[in-house]
Amino acid sequence: MTTESESLLDAAEVLQTVLVAEATGSTHSRSADYLPLRKVLLNHPLTKDVLPAFVRKCRDLHQFWQFIKAEFGTYAERRQFIWEQFRPLVDALETSPGSPALLTDAQLLSRLSAEAIQAVWQRALDRRGTDPEGAITSARGLLETVCKHILDDLSVAYDEDADLPKLYGLTAASLQISPSQHTEKVFKQILGGCTAVVEGLGALRSRLGDAHGGGPRKVKPAARHAQLAVNLAGAMTSFLVETWEVRKAK
Repeated sequence: MTTESESLLDAAEVLQTVLVAEATGSTHSRSADYLPLRKVLLNHPLTKDVLPAFVRKCRDLHQFWQFIKAEFGTYAERRQFIWEQFRPLVDALETSPGSPALLTDAQLLSRLSAEAIQAVWQRALDRRGTDPEGAITSARGLLETVCKHILDDLSVAYDEDADLPKLYGLTAASLQISPSQHTEKVFKQILGGCTAVVEGLGALRSRLGDAHGGGPRKVKPAARHAQLAVNLAGAMTSFLVETWEVRKAK
């Protein structure tokens, strides 16, 4: 039986072949395959963020041809470029051909997107029944990683050892969503609640997550605790990314 990753690998390799053929004047180009293959890989949360940038930008082969002919004058240069651009995607698909967890959370979040966040969020939720401690740790990691990506993008310095509340505080201030930056009472209440949620997640992870060892009397979280933590982290992360995207657009 063909696994999901094997199907995606086939799609990636065929797409690469189509593009090489188009870029080198082949008369056997399977141009009709470009649109459906691009759609599959672009819409799948496990491949979207490692798909070559030029594939995301070029909606059809005509746009690709205009791009590639302007970039490289020889067939050899074009082939080499396409192979190099596809290598991260193909390598990721080949390293775990039988696993649905195709990319790590860090790889998925290397480019912030709603799809990547949803994929990591769902992974954490899937663990809540069998590994609630791990789910809580993943929830905290999701929020922490996104805060660091946003701060890096905004060139805001932070200590690598900073805890989650500190990272969130810097991120919120940079995005102008700190309670102190607003005068309207309702916004101050909502944003203050967001800060409290983040602080609670940091404390919950330390007390109930699997990041630190615990003695025999350590409290064990239930699936409902993990589900609450994961959904709170997912909602906060989505809010941060959407706010960041709005700020960047302005």
